[in-house]
Amino acid sequence: MTEAPVRPVAPGDLARRASLRYLNLFRLFIAALFLFFGRTVIGLGNEAPVFFVVVALAYFVTVLALGFPDAVRRLGFDRLVTVQMVVDIVALVLMMHASGGARGGLPTLLMVLLAGGGLVGQGRWVLFYAALATVAVLTENGVRTLTGHEAPEFFAVGMVCIGFFGVALMARYLASRALANEALAEARGADLVQQRTINERIIEDMPDGVLVLDEDLRVLQFNPQAERLLGRTLGPGGHLVDAVPVLAARLAEAAGEGASGEVIVDDRGTIEYRVVPPVAAGGGTIVYLQDLEEIQAQAQQIKLAALGRLTAGIAHEIRNPLTAVSHAAELLREEKRAEGQIRLTRIINDNAQRIEQLVRDVLSLGRRDRAMLEALPLQAFVRDFLDEFTLHGEAEKAQVSMDIPDGITLAFDRAHLHQILWNLLANARRYASERPGAIAVRASRDDGLTRLEVIDDGPGIAPEHRTQLFEPFFTTHAKGTGLGLYIARELAEANRASLRLLDTERGAHFCLTGPSQP
Repeated sequence: MTEAPVRPVAPGDLARRASLRYLNLFRLFIAALFLFFGRTVIGLGNEAPVFFVVVALAYFVTVLALGFPDAVRRLGFDRLVTVQMVVDIVALVLMMHASGGARGGLPTLLMVLLAGGGLVGQGRWVLFYAALATVAVLTENGVRTLTGHEAPEFFAVGMVCIGFFGVALMARYLASRALANEALAEARGADLVQQRTINERIIEDMPDGVLVLDEDLRVLQFNPQAERLLGRTLGPGGHLVDAVPVLAARLAEAAGEGASGEVIVDDRGTIEYRVVPPVAAGGGTIVYLQDLEEIQAQAQQIKLAALGRLTAGIAHEIRNPLTAVSHAAELLREEKRAEGQIRLTRIINDNAQRIEQLVRDVLSLGRRDRAMLEALPLQAFVRDFLDEFTLHGEAEKAQVSMDIPDGITLAFDRAHLHQILWNLLANARRYASERPGAIAVRASRDDGLTRLEVIDDGPGIAPEHRTQLFEPFFTTHAKGTGLGLYIARELAEANRASLRLLDTERGAHFCLTGPSQP
């Protein structure tokens, strides 16, 4: 025989059942108090002692019987609550009649029980409980009046009955709010658990290692990738000094937001770490770990792909001037006038120089990985460079101004920096005006970084060209190769520096930023 499936109890019903248990304990205490101490200690039932004892005994037995858990299964929860409230009202009104009417504290006790009924009852049943109590108390008071017994004024009894409705409705309203808040809290808790589970799964599947450390560098959380990169078995609560002392020492030295660096862990290679500040107070510091060799391998793959595209572009770019050279040479053999020979010779020379510049740029790109960094004194270096760059008179020298304080250094390969400055100043001279100071070269130092800036007063760079500026073979000049700025940025990255185009009101503003010391 197949049993009927048990319907799960809703969270709101669980709260009501818990409230009913506490209310039944209170009922049992009151019933026992009436039965054993109602006549002797409290002084109730003075008008009908025997009747009072019989009612108190019946009330005690009924409360005890209806309080067993089996009663919910037999009667149903809502029906059981209604039966209990009816028993409470009838028993208290009968004991009230035996004790002199509504003058004592029994009406107040009845309000307390109505409040309990409002907490565990549902819907309009709460109004039914208050109405039943009101009818019962008014009937008792009317019977006392008709039988000649001393009775309170109906106005006072009516105020008590109004209190029945007020207490019952207020209790029901508060219970509804409490149940709604409890359901909302449970739903939010379930969403939070689900979100936490998702976050933990994402962190576990991340290709980067993740460590969460407290202020004392104790491990709060970690993912499997962190253990793989460090070659250690990490445990929650363990100290990082015991597991990876070299990494703990680096983190202690470079404490602060955004700290980063590289560390060698045994023979597993170089690990790059990056510290992220905590998202909340006491949330722990997050450390991201990456295998530097894997990063370099990925970068190499990207560079190889770019080199393939570059080679294809070079082949295309070389083919055009070579075609022009070949055609000019053919015509030169047929041309007999001296003027034509001069023109064709000039064409050959121009295209040959263009090919030479293109090859020179490509060769410079191939030497980017052989950077030999040294702390270059910028003032002397740029002064010597400008003497070489401006060889065609004082007007050309006056066109470029230099503002570099003494003592500023830049960690850079000498040949690479020379080529970057040559590309930047050649572009600036091409578009700047001829007035003195049209091109400005200045430098500054801030927090261990040196900024070398080249600014001109030319027309600037069109907004639609800014995103393509550092792409290979992009140029707006008829005789340009389109490799100058691309190679300049590649050489800057090879020297752990960055080359950016900054916003300015007029002209072009390039900024080369790198460390002051190697």
